[in-house]
Amino acid sequence: MPVPTPFHPRTSGLCGSLLWKEWSGYYAVRSYDTCHEREYYALRHAAGLIDVSPLFKADLYGPDAAALLSLVTVRNLRKLRVGRVTYLCWCDDDGKVVDDGTVTRIGEQHYRLTGNGPLCGWLARYSDGFDVNVEDTSDAYGALALQGPLARAILVAAAGPEIEQLRFFRGRESAIGGIPVLITRTGYTGDLGYEIWVERDRAVEVWDRVMGAGRPYRIQPAGLDAMDVTRIEAGFVLCGVDYFPAHHCMLDSRKSSPYEIGLGWAVNLDREPFVGQRALREEVARGAVWELVGIEYDWDEYEALHAEYGLPPQVTSGAWRDAVPLYDTRGRQIGQATSGAWSPLLKKNLALATVRTGHAAPGTRVRVEVTVEYERRNVGATVVKTPFFDPARKKA
Repeated sequence: MPVPTPFHPRTSGLCGSLLWKEWSGYYAVRSYDTCHEREYYALRHAAGLIDVSPLFKADLYGPDAAALLSLVTVRNLRKLRVGRVTYLCWCDDDGKVVDDGTVTRIGEQHYRLTGNGPLCGWLARYSDGFDVNVEDTSDAYGALALQGPLARAILVAAAGPEIEQLRFFRGRESAIGGIPVLITRTGYTGDLGYEIWVERDRAVEVWDRVMGAGRPYRIQPAGLDAMDVTRIEAGFVLCGVDYFPAHHCMLDSRKSSPYEIGLGWAVNLDREPFVGQRALREEVARGAVWELVGIEYDWDEYEALHAEYGLPPQVTSGAWRDAVPLYDTRGRQIGQATSGAWSPLLKKNLALATVRTGHAAPGTRVRVEVTVEYERRNVGATVVKTPFFDPARKKA
């Protein structure tokens, strides 16, 4: 049975839809309203506040904290400065991705790793001989994602003018209403945004302070359904949907390398040994088999297909996560679209897809499976670069 997050006393009272889901053993709001559209538009035009406490968290302390993280992940964390945040993934010995997340360097010998799955067991596997203490802090902290174009103004009102200077992928210890918090310039919506980390006993107070500061800016509590649409617009992969944790896969064909899911840029390959390095070097030498791409559906063809059945074109109101086959123009399967959504902002039907590398160039024409009136058909689509949505304010 799921357990409440530290913010549950507030989220439960606001969730009039009663639409909940289980996220890593916690109750998580899918949508506060019966439809997530108000929350989506708040994220894109004002600001939304999302409870992301179910993220797994591990704090590492000690002189060898950076060395252990550099061994376990694909990045060289020895170079990460205090107050910086980085996005990364970690692999098994075969160079297949186990999980992805962020590392924040909070102090000289204090780092925080976040991920989608449990972290401490994986870290413990490699920690022998390192002078480091690894603490599972998943339950110790609540986490809020304040996202949207007005997020900075709201957080300045809540935490003070020094937040104005917090740059993209930076973090700093601060206070909201006198309550100590860690604030990072990060998020999962592809927009201007911050994440606020607070000890669970003070979590509700911080929620109230942020919501109070946000009222003049029309802040809205936002659930996972709205965030799912925004993360697809941002081109962000989702663990368990767009790729699968390697240590949970029964089939090798289900496993993916960082280069196959769009995370090759995060790999610091030429450095001290790290888990999966040899396999990743071999993959670079021979070339990856698969590549993550964005696709845009041909709307005119999509509309015409529905018209054959006497129907208007239909798109789901939220994001979908059931993979569908992709074909080349000759009808040969070349991959699969793993998640997608109609973008209300861009007015396009979008999807993230894994295709064979020969079909990954932007502008490549493909066919994507569509089911209409229980019949499997397909429509044209075009491979495009991601992110689909990338506003300048995200990094400004």
